[in-house]
Amino acid sequence: MKKQILSLALIALLGFTAQSCGDKKETKPEEELTLGNKVDTLTNDIEEVKDSAVVKAENAAAKAKEASENAVQDAKDATKKAAEDVKDATKKGADKVEAAAKAAKDGTVKTAKDVNEALKK
Repeated sequence: MKKQILSLALIALLGFTAQSCGDKKETKPEEELTLGNKVDTLTNDIEEVKDSAVVKAENAAAKAKEASENAVQDAKDATKKAAEDVKDATKKGADKVEAAAKAAKDGTVKTAKDVNEALKK
């Protein structure tokens, strides 16, 4: 709890310092900074810092979402390519098996013809 209070006080102080360095406006006598005005100013500064942090967190979340979507798409593309590679390899293998079967058939037919001719003699 002490750390949270100290953090808020530090943020408020930094915000107040940044604001006082950035805008040097004259205070009117009736707008003299009272303790209540200082608290209001610090509260506003804290809100601005908080809003800024929220915007940064939202931007970071959007970037993370985009990176995640890109990773999913990359995975889909890689899976699709792998499936196509397997399909091509399977087709080549099937073509080789078919060619071997045809060669075996042709060899068997030739051998059968040779045997028939030898039997006829």
